Amino acid sequence: MKAIRLLEGKERSLLRRHPWVFAGSVARGKADPGETVRVEAHDGRFLAWGAYSGTSQIRVRAWSFDEAERIDDAFFKRRVDAALALRRRLAPASDGVRLVHGEADGLPGLVVDRYGDVLVAQFLAAGTERWKGALADILLERTGCTRLFERSDSGVRALEGLEPVAGWLRGAGATELEIREHDWRLTLDVAGGHKTGFYLDQRDNRAAFARWVRQFGLADVLNCYCYTGGFTVAALAGGAARVTSVDSSAPALERLARHVAGNGFDPARSEAVDADVNGHLRAALKDGRRFDAIVLDPPKFAPTAAHAERAARAYKDINRLALKLLAPGGLLLTFSCSGGVGAELFHKIVAGAAIDAGVDGAILARLEGAPDHPPTLAFPEGEYLKGLAILKA
Repeated sequence: MKAIRLLEGKERSLLRRHPWVFAGSVARGKADPGETVRVEAHDGRFLAWGAYSGTSQIRVRAWSFDEAERIDDAFFKRRVDAALALRRRLAPASDGVRLVHGEADGLPGLVVDRYGDVLVAQFLAAGTERWKGALADILLERTGCTRLFERSDSGVRALEGLEPVAGWLRGAGATELEIREHDWRLTLDVAGGHKTGFYLDQRDNRAAFARWVRQFGLADVLNCYCYTGGFTVAALAGGAARVTSVDSSAPALERLARHVAGNGFDPARSEAVDADVNGHLRAALKDGRRFDAIVLDPPKFAPTAAHAERAARAYKDINRLALKLLAPGGLLLTFSCSGGVGAELFHKIVAGAAIDAGVDGAILARLEGAPDHPPTLAFPEGEYLKGLAILKA
């Protein structure tokens, strides 16, 4: 077994069971891409078994901190079984479920979502790429599914020296699927949709939004970066009289329209706008528009902490505009999915936007990803989605 020896003092994160070893921590040692290596402290003490990546700044991703453990098919079966057992306990109100959430499930670089009887997997690191065939077979065996679509087309694969890959890994068939979420029917295309086809992480936040729309009698709703309209359907289910949905993707807006009609809502209550959100907010403000509720669910502005300052300006600007557009007593749901922007920083950004807008508000709730996307105590970076529900004063 090849060994990776760390510099003195660089073992602290592994002793805290954080699964990443950065290139600058390595004193010596090399291996093939994805090969299992023994990670040692500067004095040779065992720290972890991990998957090596010679091109990534994350040089090793830890599989296990148990020296007696073997990294083999049986190991991956145990990890998949544990992930599936947790999801059964959580019993999410959907047949669209995140089954494996990377580091949170002890499988760094692997994301697996289940849509009905179809699995969609992302193999995002050299280690999971090396074990791809075995993992695919284990996932199908343990879930009873017969089809697995691969969506390993994220840009992070390039950091691992891997080419993008998308297509059926096991089985074949239509990529257009329908899922149940709460009382709604929603569709997706696993081949062309964002991420693995859908934003399952917002499931519980959509349900909460529907409740708040009904509770506060929010009639006129603006859904920004709406994608295929999950929050639009939630607003209509909550009784909103009118929902304006803004996105720059025409195909997403077409699917949104099908979601509105397919869930039995009057299409006259929904307006889809193909536009840049920032420009639309400014135009609405100039026109004197006011909304009872606004959802801001933008794409990732800060992939890493290095982009946080630029992202903070973008988050602040859209939140300032939204708070100005919001009627007194209205509700703002605002999110960041940027790993480089923590919850505390995001709160400060939104607070700064409120000051610039000349308004105040009460925080109704702090929001996060659905429980099947769990962060862990040892890996806080997994808490990528954070949000605030704010009632404007």
